[in-house]
Formats: sequence, C-alpha cells, structure tokens
Amino acid sequence: MRRLAALLGLALVAAVVLPAAPASAAARVTVTSKAGSAIADSTYSTTVTVRGSGFQSVKGGFGGIYVFFGWVDDPSSGSWRPSRGGVTGDDYLYVPDSESKDNQGFQRFVAFPGSSTESSANGGEISASGSWKTTLVIPGPTFQAADRSGKVRTVDCRELTCGVLTIGAHGVTNKNNETFTRVRFTTTKDATSGAQAAPTKGAPSAAGTSAGTGAGAGGGSGDAPTGAASPGAQPSPSSSAAAAPDVPATLGVSQDQVVVGRVLSFTGQGFQPGEQVVGTLGAGLAAVGPLTAGAQGEVAGVVQLPADLRPGTQAFTLDGAASGRSAAVEFTAIADPVSAAAAANASTQPVSSSSPWAVVVGVVALLLLAFVVASFTSARRRRRRRRPTTPRPGATA
Repeated sequence: MRRLAALLGLALVAAVVLPAAPASAAARVTVTSKAGSAIADSTYSTTVTVRGSGFQSVKGGFGGIYVFFGWVDDPSSGSWRPSRGGVTGDDYLYVPDSESKDNQGFQRFVAFPGSSTESSANGGEISASGSWKTTLVIPGPTFQAADRSGKVRTVDCRELTCGVLTIGAHGVTNKNNETFTRVRFTTTKDATSGAQAAPTKGAPSAAGTSAGTGAGAGGGSGDAPTGAASPGAQPSPSSSAAAAPDVPATLGVSQDQVVVGRVLSFTGQGFQPGEQVVGTLGAGLAAVGPLTAGAQGEVAGVVQLPADLRPGTQAFTLDGAASGRSAAVEFTAIADPVSAAAAANASTQPVSSSSPWAVVVGVVALLLLAFVVASFTSARRRRRRRRPTTPRPGATA
C-alpha cells in the first residue's frame, strides 16, 4: 500500500509540473523588391518577394492563407483583421485577381500541407515550421475598389497606408495568420535614398477624385479573391478613340445559373472607348476592375463568386467611370453539392484528445482505481482474520 501511494503521489506531481506545449512564434512577413525592403515603384508595376515565418501550419487543413496588396484602415490597432470583425470594403481593400494558378500575380494562395485545395495554390505551401515564400505583383500606388455599399473608391497609397496583407483563405478566419506589412512607394531614382512623404490616415476617396496610375480593384466577400484586373497603367479617356454614340450600355453573362465559389463570365457594350469600367456583385459582395473599354466601347471579364454567397437571385452591375453609363443583369447562384457534402463529412470527424494532459489524467485515473481496489481487498482480508470461529454442535473442546 505504501508503494502504491508513493506511485500515486509521483503521478500527481508530474501532472502539476508538466509544462504546457510551447506556443508558436507570432506570424511575421518580410517584403523585398529590387529597390530594397518593402519598396515599390510609384510609376510602374513592381514584383516583390514575400516571405513568411511563424505562421500556423495545419497539416491536411482546409485552405491556407491569401496574400494581397491593399489598404487597411488602422494598422496600429489591428481592428481591420477579420478575426476582430474587420470586413473588406470598410476596414480593408485589396487588388483582386482570379483564383486560377496562372492569374496576373496580384494575389497568391499559399496552401496548408496536404490540403484538399493544395492543387489550386499558386504561392506555394506553408511548411511544418510555419514558413513560406512567394512573389506578388504590386500594380502601382493607386487602385480602385468597391466598398460595402457598392460605391467605387480610389485608394491612393501615396496618401494612405498600404502594404501586403495575409488572411485565412477560402472563408476560414484564422487570427494566427493575419498580418499587415507596410509598403512605401518611390520613384526609381529615389529608391536608394528612400525619399517619400509620410502617408496620411483616412479612408479611400470616391472614384474620379484622384487619377489612378495602377490597375486593379479591391472588394469581395472579406476573405476570398474577387475576379480579374488588368495589369499596367490605364489610358485616360481623353487619349483614346472618339466617344461612342450616346446609346445605353448593355451587359450579358455566359450562364443563368452559377455555382457559389466559381466564376461568372460577362461581356458589356456601349461604354466610352478607353474609359475605366468597374463590375460589382450585389451591394459590394465582390468586384472586378477597373477594366478598360475597347475601341468600340466593349469590355469582358470574369468575377469570382464568394464562397459564402447566399444562393438565390443575384445582380451584377457594370459602371463606367467617365461616361456614367451603367448596365445590370440578374442570375441565379446555386450551392455546390460536392462542397456541402464534404463540409458535412468534416464536421462529423472525431476530435483527437491524445495531448500530454490527457495521458496524465488517464494514468492518474488508473492509479486511483488500483488504489481503491487494493484498499477494498486488504480490508476484507483483515476482517476475515479477526472474525471469531463458532464451535460446531457436538464438538469437544
């Protein structure tokens, strides 16, 4: 009994002093261009190398991280983060791109190792240690984006705080993988000296109040890419072909029903040649552009439907920045039965409990059970030895 009690005491001490699993390091991102660390050209597009460390790596987990370039409302407090209630269109905006591997490089998807979505990753894989590396194209210091109300805003990164954002991919909010790294703009000749005016805080201005020198637009569901953007500088309407006749703009889509999470192809006509045209899904749920109208006032493109878009009738609108012309079309968004079945199956998977604490608790429980059984058996033996014997009838002393 003394030996059993000693073993039980040792187990309890081990449970008390067992150290917790070490916490992972905070996620950290570094941005580097040919001009130096986190510097982009104010006239031309810039390709930067983005490296991450200390990120949470979930083996076989769904999704991973998105890598964007854009603006955040308050980088110091972190209130823009999706895990703290931040939403795109209000608290942050980014340059959109398609989800395909061969997109224009404005957005990257870095997958978890062994993820079911790993095949669509165009930014590599997060290692088991939480590190990764990819490249990102920054189109210029300005871009246009649709806010939550669907209004087109101009983001001027020479006046506002812009940089590289990382958030959880495919609609999965992950506070451990949310980061913002500021990028500053300068001309090529000033790149080495780093001369640049400090950005001022504030919100993006309404479209048309600032001339854009870069392509792209932000907006979307808050955690997924939203369509394609044209690279390079956009020509001004005054330098393009003669204005189109004063006819209403028209818009058509490739199909009447689109599965949520996939792309909607569209074509528009009747816009002013050379003007910038922005497409908006619903009340700022997703956006694409600015697209440049062709010589006949035509535009074409695709927009990514957010993975969390409500199935049912949806509206898609094209708006011309210079002419003010607008065209809209309705289509039906339907749920993806394959994704729904996969999500239902994942929710029924058992949760592993093989942590060090679980092992200690199990050992302590077994020792307690053994102690109780041993005590009960010992007590019964003592009672039997002390019980007096009764002489049988007729027996002699």
